[in-house]
Amino acid sequence: MARYFGFSQFNTSFKQETVAGLTTFLSMAYILFVNPTILSDAGMDKGAVFTATAITAAFGTLVMGILAKYPIAIAPGMGTNAFFTYTVVISMGIPWQTALAGVLVAGIIFLLITVFRLREMIINAIPEELKRAAAAGIGIYIAFIGLKGAGIIVGNKDTLVSLGDLSKPGTLLSIFGLLVTIILVIRNVKGGIFYGLVITAIVGMIFKVVPLPHRIVSSVPSVAPTFGAALNHVTDIKTMNLIVVVITFLFVVFFDTAGTIIAIASQAGFIKNNKLPRIGRALFADSSSAVVGALFGTSPTSAYIESSAGVAAGGRTGFTSVVVGILFLFGMFFSPLLTVVTSQITAPALIIVGVLMAGSLKDIDWSNLEIAIPAFLTVVGMPLSYSIATGIALGFIIYPISMAVKGRIKEVHPIVYVLFIIFVLYFIFLS
Repeated sequence: MARYFGFSQFNTSFKQETVAGLTTFLSMAYILFVNPTILSDAGMDKGAVFTATAITAAFGTLVMGILAKYPIAIAPGMGTNAFFTYTVVISMGIPWQTALAGVLVAGIIFLLITVFRLREMIINAIPEELKRAAAAGIGIYIAFIGLKGAGIIVGNKDTLVSLGDLSKPGTLLSIFGLLVTIILVIRNVKGGIFYGLVITAIVGMIFKVVPLPHRIVSSVPSVAPTFGAALNHVTDIKTMNLIVVVITFLFVVFFDTAGTIIAIASQAGFIKNNKLPRIGRALFADSSSAVVGALFGTSPTSAYIESSAGVAAGGRTGFTSVVVGILFLFGMFFSPLLTVVTSQITAPALIIVGVLMAGSLKDIDWSNLEIAIPAFLTVVGMPLSYSIATGIALGFIIYPISMAVKGRIKEVHPIVYVLFIIFVLYFIFLS
C-alpha cells in the first residue's frame, strides 16, 4: 500500500494520511445531512437520498484515491442540489424523477467529454470572468436559501422580501448556529461547518426546538424510492426547457470541479511545469460519480474544496481519499440523526458555504464594463430570479453583446456564440 500510493515519495505515512482523511471527512460530513434536507423539499425520500449521498460520495472519492491518487474528495455538490430542488423541481415544475434523468444525461455527457479529452478545449472557450461570476452567484443563491430557511429573510408582498421575526425559536436557533459556525471557521477549526451543525442540533434538542432522535445508529435506509428513477425518465428529456436544465447541470459541475481540482493540486504541490499529472483520471472519477449518483438518486457531484483541510493536515496521496470514502460508507449507519437536521440547523452551513463561494468575486475585472456588466447580471440574476439557470443565461447573452460593442468581438470564442443562441431560445421558450 505504501508503495502503491508513494508514501516515501511524498514524505508521508499511514498515520498522517489517515488523520488527513479524517480531517477532510469532518470538514464535509455536513453534506450527509444537508443534501437530503434540500432534496426532500423536491419531494424525494429523505432516507433514500441520505444513502444515495453516502454511496455516491464513497464511490467517487474511492475512485479518485485509488485511480487518480489525489487527496481530493467527491460528493453531491452544494449549489447544484439547490438548483435541482428550488429551480428545476419547484420553480419550473419538473418532477424530481425527470430532473434526475437530466442529471444522468449531464453525467454521461460529462463522462464522454472527459474520455475524449474535450474538456480542456471547452474550459478555455468560456470567459474566466463568467466562470467566477457563476460560482459567486451560486454562493449568494445558497446563502439566500439558508437565510430563508432560517426565517431571517421572509417574503413580503410590498417589498418582495424583508426581515423575519427574529424572536421565533427556530430563527433564534439558526442565528445561534450561524454565530457558532462563524467563530469556528474564523478560528480555522478543522471541520468547523460540521461542528457548527452538531452544536446547533444539540442546543436545539436541549431547548426542544428540534425533535430528539429515537436512536443514533440503525440499519442503512433503502434507496428503493429513488434508485433507477432516472433511467425510467430519460425519454422525458426532449423539450427545450429540459435541454437547458441538462446544459446548466453540465456547466456548473464542469467548471466547479475543474477549479477545485486545480486549487487543491496547487496547494499540495502536484502541478509541475503548469501541468497536472493524472488529470484525466481525476476528471473520470468525478464524471463517473455523477452517473452513479443519478442512478442511486442524488444531484450532481463535485470535487470538494473542503479537501484543502485534509491537505493542510498533511494529506498528499490517494490514501487520504480512500480513508474519506470508507468513512462515508460507515456514515450510512447514522441516518436516525436526519430527524434532528431541520432547515434551521442546516441554514448556518448554507450561509457559510455561500460566503466561501462568493470569494471568486475578487477575480473579476470590475474596471472593464464589458466584462463587469455580464458578470454582475450573472451574480444577481440567480438569487433575484431564484434560478441558477437564469443567472447563467443572462451572463451568456449579455457578454458577447457587450464585447462586440466594445470592439472585442474577435476575443469571443465561437462556443460562446453557440451558448448565446441556446440561452436566447431558453428565454423565448420560457416566455
